[in-house]
Amino acid sequence: MKLISKIFITGNIIAETGLHIGGSKSSLDIGGVDLNVIKTPDGVPYIPGSSLKGKLRSMLARVKGSVGVDAKDVEKEKGEKCDLEVEHIADIFGSSNDETGKGKITRLYVRDAFLDLEKFEQQFTDAGVEMDFDYSDVKWENRINRKTGTAEMPRQIERVPAGAVFHFEMMYDNFDKEVTTDHLFEIRLAMRLLEADYIGGHGSRGYGKIKFDNVTFEEKDIPTFKGDNLKKPYPFTF
Repeated sequence: MKLISKIFITGNIIAETGLHIGGSKSSLDIGGVDLNVIKTPDGVPYIPGSSLKGKLRSMLARVKGSVGVDAKDVEKEKGEKCDLEVEHIADIFGSSNDETGKGKITRLYVRDAFLDLEKFEQQFTDAGVEMDFDYSDVKWENRINRKTGTAEMPRQIERVPAGAVFHFEMMYDNFDKEVTTDHLFEIRLAMRLLEADYIGGHGSRGYGKIKFDNVTFEEKDIPTFKGDNLKKPYPFTF
């Protein structure tokens, strides 16, 4: 395949409810937070590109009836299909070689989405909003014993607050103009489906509702990389 151009999909991700994408604890503190969010070395929460890409892929898989990434993840005798057997998913997101010898390179690259620190400070710090940490708060959760009506197993979950804004960037490798538009429609569908779902953990309890905002599509063909290196608007909208 010959690379024709790269299409850049950029914009903002707005957390409409508290967002929890799990990280690791740096220490074991008595009475500390049980479930932390993932952060940069500077202690700033972010959305990993792997989490965003994986969720977009899974949203498409749901509507296309795929239950596994490749053949080893499905039970053929039950009629289950993998990404290689449905339209577009493996072509867009890629697939490693399996026992059938099939595999495809990825066309979609997803960067980590970083918090807009300036906007966050305006929304929360400068506004005097009290939080448990610099960029996150803590929500207590528990389970209720139905027989006794008492709360059990209390735990603390760290969340990025609703209203936080992250900048995202995705790149699509254009090898074939005949399928590029179809692939962009599929990516847009996955993004819209994700807005109606959630990202991160505990989505069934209200976490992780997001909105894509100010989404733009821009293109650089190969001569552009050699020349002015400027992106040009691509005729596609969110």
